[in-house]
Amino acid sequence: MRRLEVLQREIVACELCPRLRDHCREVALTKRRAYLDWEYWGKPVPSFGDPQARLLILGLAPGAHGANRTGRMFTGDSSGDFLYRVLYETGFASQPTSVSAGDGLRLIDAYITASAHCAPPDNKPAREELARCRPYLERELQLLGNVRVVVALGRIAFDTYLSIAGARKSAHVFGHGAVHRLGDGLPVLISSYHPSQQNTSTGKLTQAMLLATFQAARDLLADRTRP
Repeated sequence: MRRLEVLQREIVACELCPRLRDHCREVALTKRRAYLDWEYWGKPVPSFGDPQARLLILGLAPGAHGANRTGRMFTGDSSGDFLYRVLYETGFASQPTSVSAGDGLRLIDAYITASAHCAPPDNKPAREELARCRPYLERELQLLGNVRVVVALGRIAFDTYLSIAGARKSAHVFGHGAVHRLGDGLPVLISSYHPSQQNTSTGKLTQAMLLATFQAARDLLADRTRP
């Protein structure tokens, strides 16, 4: 746990990507009208959750007015509202809402991280920015020794994890709810559409679809299914 805490402090202090740092600071200064009374976090957002977690949830990056505002992954925006409701229903979160870093939410047997820890313009981190952030995720995976299932939210998170795991991308096709066995000793990977507002508002990702994904993760952890 101590080494994870040290790693998160390193993430928060990171200045490796000038474009992303400038963007996060600018958003924190200008703010959104609805949040004018908030003091935005405006720094790289650390991962959080249960250090003994068997489930790892890998997202893309913090939202400009969500995690970049609140300082906690998937907290304070519609993506988080969608995700935490499902995590609560499947027993991975202590409450169905996540509005601020101090709202009492706990993850249960789960840990949330991201492919990039800074909010990117237009939600699109550059390839080199993802590469600079990747060592943090690699170290995290080494420290989270109990992980048995990884849920990758979105194609970038999916590709990032496949690359770190050393798996051939051609052998694993991204699709919502697809279960990927990557080899002996590696966690099972489940690919999922990202709970972005674009996906949820258009019906590309529904609450039932995301619920089924995390129920599949729950079943895998209980060894009740053999995909």
